[in-house]
Amino acid sequence: MTGHTSPTYRRRRLGRRLQHLREKAGMTLDEAAPKLDKTRSSLNRIETGETRADVHLIRSMMDLYDHLEGDLLDLSRQAAKNGWWRAYGIEDMGYVDAETEATGVLEFSGLNVPGLLQTEAYMRTQLSAGAPRSAERLENDVQVRLIRQRRLTDQHHPLELTAIVDEAALHREVGGTQVMAEQARHLANTTELQNVTLQLLPFNTGAHDAMNGSFTMLNFPQPEEPDLLYISHVAGGIHLDKPERVQEARLVFDRLHSQTLSPKDSATRLTQLANDLSG
Repeated sequence: MTGHTSPTYRRRRLGRRLQHLREKAGMTLDEAAPKLDKTRSSLNRIETGETRADVHLIRSMMDLYDHLEGDLLDLSRQAAKNGWWRAYGIEDMGYVDAETEATGVLEFSGLNVPGLLQTEAYMRTQLSAGAPRSAERLENDVQVRLIRQRRLTDQHHPLELTAIVDEAALHREVGGTQVMAEQARHLANTTELQNVTLQLLPFNTGAHDAMNGSFTMLNFPQPEEPDLLYISHVAGGIHLDKPERVQEARLVFDRLHSQTLSPKDSATRLTQLANDLSG
């Protein structure tokens, strides 16, 4: 579990592969570290993705563990590259890094519209309501979110999104009635995308499992890469990849899903809301 300084997805993936390589060789951290001229703690940080192993260290590891995996060198080079969001002056985007590599997102959103489905007017209002930020930082944050949204219509690297949105999120006026009308209409339109499943959790559901907050789960194309649970909070975010924790969240998501309106009924409710707000 990590906080707002979470290791990037690529470092986590590289570290996990290196840990597997060591364990397959039957060596402990205490045994391997001195043979690699590392302390136990520094080798552990590499395996947890906090720091990156360069190609020279990885070659030494493959020699020590007597196992060759050539793609580990490519993975190390990839982990050394700056993420695309760095061009927008954003240093720590552990979640965005993971989402960029993911193929699927399952998200429950309680009081906000999911970032991947927000209109620009909505997101500008929401981002402006947070901690004070300069005009440049606001613009950069907006652009990063808009770039993330392109995955929903990308033909070559599409993102599969399954979103459950509490109806409460649509009745909190973010930016005023016209902004919310536009947002509701946009949500209705996104239900037409083949890779997006959007369903509303209606008010008459009453109490439910996720009233304490929103959460997101990511899955990845590599079969050995575990799903990731992300929970945002006021001071940053928490990343969890322990299977039992992710499974608990998945069970909650499935229970919520059983209480939602169908995609078709959700689209109808959204269109009606947009019309009511516009009128």
